[in-house]
Amino acid sequence: MTSQRAFREALLNPATPVPDGLCDGKGQSAGRRYAVYRNNVTVSLKEAMVTAFPLVRKLIGRQLFDQLATEFVRAHPPRTPLMMAYGAELPRFVENAPTFKHIGYLGDAARLDLAMRASYHAADADPLTAAALSEMEPEDLWQSHFKLAPATRILRSPWPLFDIWQYNMVPDAPKPQPVQQDVLITRIDFDPAPLALPAGGADWLAALDAGTPFGAANDLIFGCVPEFDLAACLTLALTAQALISPSSKEPK
Repeated sequence: MTSQRAFREALLNPATPVPDGLCDGKGQSAGRRYAVYRNNVTVSLKEAMVTAFPLVRKLIGRQLFDQLATEFVRAHPPRTPLMMAYGAELPRFVENAPTFKHIGYLGDAARLDLAMRASYHAADADPLTAAALSEMEPEDLWQSHFKLAPATRILRSPWPLFDIWQYNMVPDAPKPQPVQQDVLITRIDFDPAPLALPAGGADWLAALDAGTPFGAANDLIFGCVPEFDLAACLTLALTAQALISPSSKEPK
């Protein structure tokens, strides 16, 4: 094992001895300094987890989240200096952890936290507007192509994921109902927000983003989801600024 690898592996495991040959500027053992540094690194990563996963923390409580974060940072050290990307493995990590087997929706809660963070850091873009659509001829609209805005994310879940988020993060919100919910995450101003998608909405947006013309996407979803409400989904997408036209330019 190289000295650098030994240094890294011992850094996140307090049970591991201080790497051999580690000395301070005076040539003396740096064991105590290394222990302080090791603790600071772990604390910093755990603080990053607190910031990145507010819903997960609210669901399991501070004490259990602290335990989860400690185990996670030791199993998954950062691969990049960019902390905004840290924690991508947490959904699978909690789904495989025996401690959380009884909380089946916790993995999707972590995915929602990740999607919110990704939306926050995404580029800006000029959204598709109702005014722009109203100026188009029906035939042109039917053949038009639209894409998801850079800050838009879609999560499909077998759980009432939006209701779970709302109940835990919004004061006086109603209790979650036992329904499946797909979630749309958008960023209208500065802070991302989740929204519950109507039936067929996730498939419709995915079809548009994949390059399916507007009219063909509508027909496709109507054929699969008879209760699909095009007006409701289009209104939601426009008000949430979830769509752009392919010609839209991202601000520099």
